[in-house]
Amino acid sequence: MTHKFYGGPLSLYSGKARAYLDWKGVDYEEILSSTEVYKTIIVPKVGRPVIPVMVTEEGETLQDTTLIIDHFEAKIGGPSVYPDTPKQRLVALLMEVFGDEWLVIPAMHYRWNYNEEWVYGEFGAVAAPDASKEEQLAIGRERGQTFKGFCPILGIDDQTIPAIEASYEALLADLDRHFAQYDYLLGSRPSIGDYGLIGPLYAHLYRDPASGEIMQRLAPKVAAWVERMVDVQQPLSGEFLPDDEVPQTLVPVLERMMAEQMPFLQKTAGIFAAWAEANPETEIPRAVGMTDFTVECVTGQRIAPPFSLWMLQRPLDHYREMETADKSAADEFLSTINGALAFQNFAMERPLAFRNFKLILQ
Repeated sequence: MTHKFYGGPLSLYSGKARAYLDWKGVDYEEILSSTEVYKTIIVPKVGRPVIPVMVTEEGETLQDTTLIIDHFEAKIGGPSVYPDTPKQRLVALLMEVFGDEWLVIPAMHYRWNYNEEWVYGEFGAVAAPDASKEEQLAIGRERGQTFKGFCPILGIDDQTIPAIEASYEALLADLDRHFAQYDYLLGSRPSIGDYGLIGPLYAHLYRDPASGEIMQRLAPKVAAWVERMVDVQQPLSGEFLPDDEVPQTLVPVLERMMAEQMPFLQKTAGIFAAWAEANPETEIPRAVGMTDFTVECVTGQRIAPPFSLWMLQRPLDHYREMETADKSAADEFLSTINGALAFQNFAMERPLAFRNFKLILQ
């Protein structure tokens, strides 16, 4: 039995996991997440309709891209997507959080406000691969409405859209300058940070046609990086930069994360701590309320997701567990990044774990 990967071409997180599996040289079969697959395999195994899901050749079920990646990092060994050195590892982990948990905002905006009709056809093709084009479009409209409906709770509305677009275009410009000099974030080998970014930047922002045209026009070097990531020519190849170097070209990207995402996560942590105290026996929900976020000086409201806090714990734990010399080097580097104190001083009263396909309090 080979590894079975249940996903889909439209899926942001499937794109992240698939790119990793191809680079790692994992032997797997990808199975489209059709309506039948959700009903007979995914929901019975995981408890809810979510992708990607990996069923290993040993029969173990893995859900969540980070856990899928970490499973094969441990199982296969060889060159790792996690840098060994303190600063590079920290930056890679931060970039995974930024891509996974923040770039979903422009990804969803551009998908549903620039590519809606095309996306319905794609949803239908995945849900009912044997149906006619007309049937697929009807099925896709029904299935896609749920995802389109997430836009307002993600903070995407008439007030915030101009700021979301301005921020995304500035990010593209920063990344384009970086990828003009480097194949990946930290050298000639992709890191966990590259995989965090590839989910939104491939599945929504490159693959969706109108969004892809924008990326190709504004940031052709970013588009070329996407193509390197998803069309792996040499698995398990490349090196991270020597001497724990973090390119200066990444500083503007990190500063955008510190300015936009970190204050929002700190508010989320406060809301979650209060929720956990009031609901000690309740299963942790996808969101624990709504809170403010600010992009390009425009403030909106979006859901406060505890899962983002679990993801942030990864770079926080790495940073806080560093040996003294490594911590000093990391602090020296962080001192060059405007807003980094929001990360260094981040307060999280209620740490989280992810077990049996759900978040729990540690």
